[in-house]
Amino acid sequence: MGISESESGSSSQIPRLTESDDSGILNERIMVLVFESIKWDIHVLCRAAAVNRRLRALSKRLLWRLLCLHRAPRMVSALAEGSSNSRVVGGWHALAKLLFFCGGWESATPRFELRRPSPGHFVRSARFSKTSGRSFLTKRCRGDVLYVSDPCEHPTAAEEHQDDVGIYRGVFRAFMKSRTRDFLIRKRVDFEAGVRCPYCGTRVWSMTAARLIPRKSAARRLGSNDDGLEYFVCLNGHLHGTCWLVHLSSDEDVSAGSTTPDDNDGGDGSAGAGDDGDGSSS
Repeated sequence: MGISESESGSSSQIPRLTESDDSGILNERIMVLVFESIKWDIHVLCRAAAVNRRLRALSKRLLWRLLCLHRAPRMVSALAEGSSNSRVVGGWHALAKLLFFCGGWESATPRFELRRPSPGHFVRSARFSKTSGRSFLTKRCRGDVLYVSDPCEHPTAAEEHQDDVGIYRGVFRAFMKSRTRDFLIRKRVDFEAGVRCPYCGTRVWSMTAARLIPRKSAARRLGSNDDGLEYFVCLNGHLHGTCWLVHLSSDEDVSAGSTTPDDNDGGDGSAGAGDDGDGSSS
């Protein structure tokens, strides 16, 4: 049943929502409560940030940060440690993308041949660990703090390669003051041509070209061959890389599932673990 114009009043009397109104949908506290009620759904926040300029600004200033804190509180607190304005290098939106999104792989590099692009995608869960991050630091950079995710498995066509591709990502704490960045600058390592950070869009250094990959420890953490991995670090300290994942036999699967002293050297990034990192699950 419709409502006549005489019952509802003229159209000119109906209030219109404009970006200048301090409406409920733009009230910060209400927005926070809404996203808390839906457990900070990343898809909803992406859509909300695209509605208009004010929601985009609110997301950039507040909502992305709260999303990151909800997803990985200990890791995010460590990354923001020492920041007087609650900021992280590269922005909260880039960190949120890193936590929730596997960047995929668009093209091959001179040191890692991948015939077909592997598209990026949202992930249901991800584990970031600074214990794993230590395996990606050479001795000269061992004082840095780096969080690295477990590799995301991307199957390849049988005719291309016998192993699946593992795509992993990470982030440095206080990258601007890190030994890794200091080494890259002092040695005047060139940026990698044609490669950009999938999270913030800035230029990247190849850790292979810089000879900053401890291949044995990194390959062991990833489940890859020593010569089957590659990763990059961008100006903002975001890491992304690929590796060929070695298939395990059934006997090796059982062995890999057992606990060794190295596995417990500082806790892992699973939910409820010690102070090493954060398990992230949606």
